This record gives sequence, structure tokens and C-alpha cells, in this order.
Amino acid sequence: MTQTPEITDSHCHLDFPDFEGELPEIIARATEAGVTRMVTICTKLRNLPRVQAIAESYAPVFFAAGIHPMSAAEEPRVTVDELVALASHPKFVGIGETGLDYHYTADSAEMQQQSLRVHIAAARETGLPLIIHSRAADEDMARILAEEHRAGAYPCVMHCFSSGAELARAALDLGFYLSMSGIAAFPKSAELREIFAAAPLDRILLETDAPYLAPPPYRGKRNEPAYTAHTARVGAEVFGLDYADFAARTQANFDRLFSKAAAWKEAT
Repeated sequence: MTQTPEITDSHCHLDFPDFEGELPEIIARATEAGVTRMVTICTKLRNLPRVQAIAESYAPVFFAAGIHPMSAAEEPRVTVDELVALASHPKFVGIGETGLDYHYTADSAEMQQQSLRVHIAAARETGLPLIIHSRAADEDMARILAEEHRAGAYPCVMHCFSSGAELARAALDLGFYLSMSGIAAFPKSAELREIFAAAPLDRILLETDAPYLAPPPYRGKRNEPAYTAHTARVGAEVFGLDYADFAARTQANFDRLFSKAAAWKEAT
């Protein structure tokens, strides 16, 4: 019997109401599909207790936390010290998601930028990867990431990357990672697949952003971590690799960037 190659869903939202009462089944399906690790993301710190409890209840689940840019104007401002303190938890493995979103919330651009810089400082101090959400803000995003990187290096992943080639190059030049979501598997995403194909293979991660952005054949339905495998199969085609090889490469990439999660796995 051939073993299913292991992959990681580096970004999902298991605390969202979409999964209420179904987490054991959701995680079991993920494991069956080869998704042996999931990072569930807290986007509002008021929700942290529930997100943390999920990570504590399920061995394959890790968590990260921050203020989503679309909530930057509504949520209490978080401090660097508050974010750094979260890193004391053994399964807290990333800072964010944070970033810039000018598609719906351009009116809060200044607050988003301030919040982003706070999260960057926390990533720099903890050494945990910064998890970036970027939409309709490529120029400001590239500028701020570069400015802050000059002030002191920090690790980073461009979560659910679907921006333009210039931001991809800017992020890669800083040593950052690009995460491939179900968007990359959409039939009309040929241009995005070309951007990924031009990136170094050792900077590619996989994710679902579940419950959003389900890849074919589930597009338009609720996404879940098991569906990472469908995006991974498209990713393997993009890079001209067989599925097992691509899975192994993305696992190594995740372990390198999310080293705290990798170390936790080794210790258990």
C-alpha cells in the first residue's frame, strides 16, 4: 500500500462558525488526505482563547494570531509586547495574519500600516514568521516590507499570494515565501501560476485559507484543510514534479520557515 505523501495546510481558520461541531471530522479528513499539520489563524485577539483551545485539543493543529488588516480600525490596537508574549505557548508558531487590504478598507490605510509595523517588530523579536495578507496594496506593501527589513531582518510568508509579479519579486528578494492557495488552482489563474512557476521552489508553501477559496472540484463550496491536496496537485504540475516530490519539497519549506512547529513535531 502506497503511503499518502504528507503536506501542511499553513493557513486556515478552524475557529470560524463554518466548522462548528465538526472539527473532529474535519481534522480526520485532512489526515486521511495527507494533511498532517494545520496552522489555524486568529484574526482578532478577542477570539484567541478559542483558537488556542483548538490547537491544544488536536495534535496536528498549531496556531498564530494577529489583527487582520480589515479589522485594524475596529479592534483594540495590539502592542509588540502583547504579541511577543503569545510566543511563550509551545504551539504558537506565527505572527499574524496582518498586512494591508485596500480593496474594502482603504479608508483605514494608515491604521493598517501602523498595525503592520507592530506585527513586523514582533516577528523580528520572536523570530516567528510574519503572516501577510495583501490585497490591492502592492506598492505600499512592497515599500513597508523593504523598509522594515532594512531596519532588521525577519521571516515572512505572503499568505494566499494572488498579487502581481512585482510584489512577488519584492518579497522573494527579501527572502520571503509565497503561499499557494486554491486561487492558484482556478482555471482562470494562469497568470498567477506563471508567477509561482518563476519563483524558487524552496520558497513555496501550501494552504487553504479555509473555509474560503476552495479549489476545484469544490470551488464555491466550503473549503477545508483536506483540500490542500488538490492545490498541491496543481502546484506539482506548475513545477513539473510528481506529487510526492512536490509534497516533500513544500514540507521542507514549511519546516524551515515554521521551525517552531517542526521542532514541536520532533519532540512529540
